[in-house]
This record gives sequence, structure tokens and C-alpha cells, in this order.
Amino acid sequence: VKNHIADWIKESNIIPFSACTREQYNLSDRDFSLSERIVRVEEGIKHQGDLLEKMLDQMDKRFEQVDKRFDDMNKRFSQLQWTIGLGFTVIATLMGILNFYS
Repeated sequence: VKNHIADWIKESNIIPFSACTREQYNLSDRDFSLSERIVRVEEGIKHQGDLLEKMLDQMDKRFEQVDKRFDDMNKRFSQLQWTIGLGFTVIATLMGILNFYS
């Protein structure tokens, strides 16, 4: 990693000079170490962003599943409501008929 860090910094334009070797620009160990840490922090932030996107996708899928469950429950309750209504209607009709003939 240490051997290639200068090339990576150069490619990503983190430090605005044409080459990023310690020898050419007399960079101290501290400056070079700082640029290495910057690269690591940026990679970590990018990785966390990727993880956040994955988590959001999983949450979206989970919400879709919950929505589907609620829709299924609404259908069941609607069906049950119609069945109960029909049952009460049949019972009321039978009671009316029995009272009429009694």
C-alpha cells in the first residue's frame, strides 16, 4: 500500500501537484503520512456510503413486505365483513319468516 499511495493520490487529484513522491517535493514523513490518512478516511467514507445504500435498499424491501401484509389483512377483513353482514342478513330474514308464520 505504501508503495502505491503516491500513485493513488496522484490519480485521485487529492494533492494538486503533478507527482506525489516524497523525494521530488521534499515531503516530510508527517505530510506524507497525513496524505495517506486522508486517502484512508476517504475510502472509509465511501465504504460507509455503500453500506448505507445497502441498508436503505433492505429497509425499502422490508417496508414493501409490510405493505403487502397490510394489504392482505385488509382483504381478509373486507371478506370477513361481507361474510358477517351476509350472515346477519340471513339470520334476520329467517327470524322474520319464523315470526310471520308463528
